[in-house]
Amino acid sequence: MEHRKAFASATALSLVMASGALAQELTIATVNNGDMIRMQGLSSEFTEATGIELEWVILEENVLRQRVTQDIATSGGQFDIMTIGMYEAPIWAERGWLVSLDGLPEEYDVDDILPAMRAGLSFEDSLYAAPFYGESSMVMYRTDLMEAAGLEMPEEPTWDDIAAAAAAMHSDEVNGICMRGRAGWGENMAFIPTVANSFGARWFDEDWNPQLDSPEWLEAVTFYNDLIQEYGPPGAANNGFNENLTLFQQGRCGMWMDATVAASFVTNPDESVVADSVGFALAPNRDGVDRRANWLWAWALAIPAGTQQEEAAMEFINWATSKEYLELVAEREGWANVPPGSRTSLYENPNYAEVPFADMTLRSINAADPNNPTVDPVPYVGIQFVAIPEWSGIGTLAGQEFSDMVAGRQTPEQALERAQALVQDEMEAAGY
Repeated sequence: MEHRKAFASATALSLVMASGALAQELTIATVNNGDMIRMQGLSSEFTEATGIELEWVILEENVLRQRVTQDIATSGGQFDIMTIGMYEAPIWAERGWLVSLDGLPEEYDVDDILPAMRAGLSFEDSLYAAPFYGESSMVMYRTDLMEAAGLEMPEEPTWDDIAAAAAAMHSDEVNGICMRGRAGWGENMAFIPTVANSFGARWFDEDWNPQLDSPEWLEAVTFYNDLIQEYGPPGAANNGFNENLTLFQQGRCGMWMDATVAASFVTNPDESVVADSVGFALAPNRDGVDRRANWLWAWALAIPAGTQQEEAAMEFINWATSKEYLELVAEREGWANVPPGSRTSLYENPNYAEVPFADMTLRSINAADPNNPTVDPVPYVGIQFVAIPEWSGIGTLAGQEFSDMVAGRQTPEQALERAQALVQDEMEAAGY
């Protein structure tokens, strides 16, 4: 309980706003993922310690991105804290839309944040969003079904290994593989570009010419589509993170490739019927291609510039992304349910080292290199996204074409042809 007492005393001096009035309420926009819902449940600890009330706006991923982007771009002022990621943080910071988090207290220990997460959430060496959790992507699979099929999943599988495992585990009761199909630059377009990277594809050449008409893109997208059509669940074009999580927890996926953060939910016996039969592996690569299909992301808390509650918002971020918060979750929910991927000290903690997916999560994060995402050279940074302002529009448009492909409304060739034309138009309009 010492960490809560320390927090209460530390915040007492900083609750007075510039006007001299106490902050009464913060409005927080966040995504409807399990860790954020858990944060909402535990936030009474913050209110009890500070007197600051919290109003939560919890939204589906695509809706959250649309709402917070519209609000901050128009200075709408609806939110005091926003949940954003590695794509938005540096771009919005450069535009002056976010408050620097340099004001976090020394005991917050910014240097403890994993280097990959800190770099992706910073602009000009200042942190502008604090990681609530960090993630890469990895393979989660049913060990019981693999054993029954006489197969063993390598820790570093190739796509051929994945295809063989999907075929072996597929049945009338279990889909061999679950992958994202729902349209959105942070939904299916968080996944498909990583597949493309692992097949040797890239979004743009060094002169910003779109490359979706390349043989590598066709091979990657065809492989992805064939896997879903042959071994995926019905209606895969509508499935994002939460839908596939539910399917896996219900025992209806032999394998699922998605965010490393899902590991705590698929291994929780209170939520997952297959909790005792889950294995983990690195995201796959194409045999002979030196890139794995893993991404790098953090869901992070940021303060929009212009909020009237800046000091109180800083206090909440200090609480929700601190070492003490991780200890609070461990105390209430167990170490396996602590938000992963944000702090070095978590992975040095012997209690957390016993969590079965901790090592693979860290290995996956460390394997992701946003500065070198592709085999051939590119003018951009980013693995599952291209770190330019136009990406959200490009990713949204292309994502719809690929989702239509999964739904059977067009072929991979048609999807790529249309995506290439859309991206070409967007880039020319933007002056590239």
